[in-house]
Amino acid sequence: MTSWVGRTAAEIAAAVREKRVTPREVVAEHLARIERLDGRVGAFRVVRAEAALAEADEVAARADLAELPLAGVPVAVKDNLPVTGESNRVGSAATPDTPADHDHVTVARLRAAGAVVVGLTNVPELCIFGTTEGVHGTSRNPWDTTRTAGGSSGGSAAAVAAGMVPIALGNDGMGSLRIPAANCGLVTIKPGFGVVPAAIGNGDWFGMSENGPLATTVEDARLLFSVIADIEVVRPAEPTTRKISVSVRSPLAGVAISKPYTTAVREAAGLLNRAGHTVQRADPPYPLSLSNTSLAHWTAGTSVDAAGLDPRKLTRRTRVHAAIGRRFVKSVRTGKGRERLRERLTPFFAEYDILLTAALARRSPKAGPWHERGWLRNVLVNTNYSPMTPPWNLTGWPAMSVPFGTLPSGAPCAVQLVGRPGSEAALLELAEELEKLRPWVRTAPLG
Repeated sequence: MTSWVGRTAAEIAAAVREKRVTPREVVAEHLARIERLDGRVGAFRVVRAEAALAEADEVAARADLAELPLAGVPVAVKDNLPVTGESNRVGSAATPDTPADHDHVTVARLRAAGAVVVGLTNVPELCIFGTTEGVHGTSRNPWDTTRTAGGSSGGSAAAVAAGMVPIALGNDGMGSLRIPAANCGLVTIKPGFGVVPAAIGNGDWFGMSENGPLATTVEDARLLFSVIADIEVVRPAEPTTRKISVSVRSPLAGVAISKPYTTAVREAAGLLNRAGHTVQRADPPYPLSLSNTSLAHWTAGTSVDAAGLDPRKLTRRTRVHAAIGRRFVKSVRTGKGRERLRERLTPFFAEYDILLTAALARRSPKAGPWHERGWLRNVLVNTNYSPMTPPWNLTGWPAMSVPFGTLPSGAPCAVQLVGRPGSEAALLELAEELEKLRPWVRTAPLG
């Protein structure tokens, strides 16, 4: 008997379209794996077992089955996006346990493409931090369950890395796709501003948050991205030669990048150079004020999201984060800080097509009750392990995390690719070239 667990979304969809397998069979296999493994991983807040099987049967009965790009593919959705009939808790006890009366537009597009939503995945409270834990559970890295999966799309990343679903939907306001993808050995792309509908929380963190895919292959990431963006991103017949800048400098002053990640960057650069790209060492002109700009936007976004929620039901770290952010909301709303950053960095991306950096500065923190720990401790830990992602939310430009190499622990390492506005297809193309040059193990060996 063929097992569909561990197969890519593209493979599953092709088999369903050709009626070599039914959507129910595919979904049932993945539900069984969730039941067996999620107690160790903590990816899901809600598993929609009965509903998912019923929806799988509906997909099988569709007249357009043979045309569906995600026919019968099980998908997980981050628990800050509405899914009809399910509550949207955003990792908090302060949010209402009220079923949503509509699907988020990206979820609706997934379903229209034939995907089946099997569950909603865990996030840290209000999706603030780069670790995923709280009143609804702790998401662990399937490659090393002593470590956090990352955040805030930690549950979605853990679900894919553990083979519980082939693809998942997450979003990224300061790195919330790229951080867990890097930890868990996955491919993701944070689209540029306006490419994929956002509608995340109360104002998308001033336009910094973007919805995007989590996948085990670039092909699957491209497929899911195409569906939620409602555009066709085609693979070019021949690879395009790019001018690539390579940087192992942290954007944030005082934060160093550890050796495994700098080694990954240099090895990836060498491969791309030998493949014919023009590769040069060049650091973007990050301003010294970037740390302050990042903190102001990060906390202000939380302040807006926390407004109207009962503060007694929020964790202390969230209350402090929101309180600090209130003083920045007015200045952040002007957008002047982000515009100054774009003006500073635009000439660099006029000279180079793509920037190659480390995805993280070091491996993820140990999994644990970070929501019960102090605000400053959380902020320092997050900043020291993930300084590489925030600039590209502030600019609104596309960025990817791509698995590359391994850490001394055996868990995956990763690099980041960044491009100018509108370069999503170019980033995916270069990521696929890295995948061919240095293939990665797609699923954690959980058994």
